[in-house]
Amino acid sequence: MPLDHRRLRGPEESQPPALWAATAAEDEEDEEGAGAAPRDPCALRPLFARAGLLSQAQGSAYVELGSGTKVLCAAWGPRESAEPGPGRLLCEFRRAPFAGRGARGRPGAAAEREAEREAAAALREALEPAVRLGRYPRARLAVSALLLQDGGSALAAAVSAAALALADAGVEMYDLAVGCALSRPPAPAASWMLQPAEPEERRAAARLTLALLPALNQVSAVLGGGRGGPPEDWAQALRLGLDGCHRQYPVLRQSLLRAAQRRDAAAAA
Repeated sequence: MPLDHRRLRGPEESQPPALWAATAAEDEEDEEGAGAAPRDPCALRPLFARAGLLSQAQGSAYVELGSGTKVLCAAWGPRESAEPGPGRLLCEFRRAPFAGRGARGRPGAAAEREAEREAAAALREALEPAVRLGRYPRARLAVSALLLQDGGSALAAAVSAAALALADAGVEMYDLAVGCALSRPPAPAASWMLQPAEPEERRAAARLTLALLPALNQVSAVLGGGRGGPPEDWAQALRLGLDGCHRQYPVLRQSLLRAAQRRDAAAAA
């Protein structure tokens, strides 16, 4: 019988898939188990931000958190709209197919699209108070956020990245919107935790995402829910989130300033 050279022959020896599935589950439990040292709930994860890195968009920004979350945003300035009245802000949120860790917890296509629509609506709610839409009558502003890697606190990172991208596009804004996420573990006496990682978010009894305009000291959005305890605990979470936003603000402003300096240097060259 002639050989089929168009196909790649498999190995002569193989192992059943169940063997590797069990090993992966054990590795996952080791990684997320109690062996990890507890971290300070008030500590912020390292934040990296860079504005003005995409030439195909009027404005762009990249934000990365120490938990592994990576968000890339692009923004486009005013475009003519047929609808009368003040300007409109259009927001899009998408997850890259490789954003999650493996196939664990990956929703179906319909559920994923619904989650992206909800995230886009939350993004718009957080950004609209920061943009001077009245200065753009009969115009549309657009921002698109792409989640490259989900290590937790993804929506908060997308808020900060989208605000940076809009400012980099030259859109008039009252202030940069800064996002900060919090979660509360299911333990009865547990305290709220700043910028939770993906495993911490998944096991949380309550989650909260806060958007703040630090220069105005104005909250633009509060999103979340769950079993967070009495009202005093939610008030504590808000205070912790406000402090986290204020602490991230200088990093975002500095990244925007560097982008403007790079643009001026390129124009002068």
